[in-house]
Amino acid sequence: MEETVLICLPFAGAGPSFFTPWQALAPAGLRVLPVQLPGREKRFVEPAYTSAAPAVEDAYAQVTAALGAGGSRVVLFGHSMGAVLAYELAHRIEGAPGTAGLRLDALVVSGSPGPWTVRTDRAGGLPDEEFVARVRTFAGYAHPALEDPEMRELLLPSLRADVRLHETYVPSSDRPLSVPVTSVRGRTDTLVGAADAAQWSRATTGRLTVAELDGGHMYLAERPEALLELVAEGTGGNADRGL
Repeated sequence: MEETVLICLPFAGAGPSFFTPWQALAPAGLRVLPVQLPGREKRFVEPAYTSAAPAVEDAYAQVTAALGAGGSRVVLFGHSMGAVLAYELAHRIEGAPGTAGLRLDALVVSGSPGPWTVRTDRAGGLPDEEFVARVRTFAGYAHPALEDPEMRELLLPSLRADVRLHETYVPSSDRPLSVPVTSVRGRTDTLVGAADAAQWSRATTGRLTVAELDGGHMYLAERPEALLELVAEGTGGNADRGL
């Protein structure tokens, strides 16, 4: 079985360790490769990016260095902020055919409306307490470390940078991708509805698959196995999955 590499882009505040357990959970033939961006974990001392372009270039350099010129089959995945970064990285790979040594098979976006949708409810610029509360509302999830004052002081700069990146994001191109796109949402997600997930049809000339999995906005933190099975199996047409 030919291996497919699932490149995982982080959501706001996340680091590669979020995806580390996925490596053991992934079905046979699927290899998980998280992207390590500045401002978190091993790159904590580096300033986090506040715009998408340098983050995507950094991710592109990591992926090409890790996979070399062997013609690896690649699927890109991102949740929320990671969805727009994965979309931009897909454009970056498609824009360099034959030079990156990558075969982009698909884009999987999660918990995100279409990339051109402007976020109107924002958190940037709020005082720390209000900022953390607003981000918790956006995500439906809060990292326990943010409850500790000392840890919060360390984590807030990179989280604020991520939120700024997401809130100010504008797509770099109006050109649709050629690869198929799967748009996934939690079935009880109150932040991203079914119509929002379906907006990704404009992002590709290929097939769009809209899939729903059990859970809310952060369903992928609760039952990642269902998502990994969806990626590994592929989808044909619209899906309503409760794996």
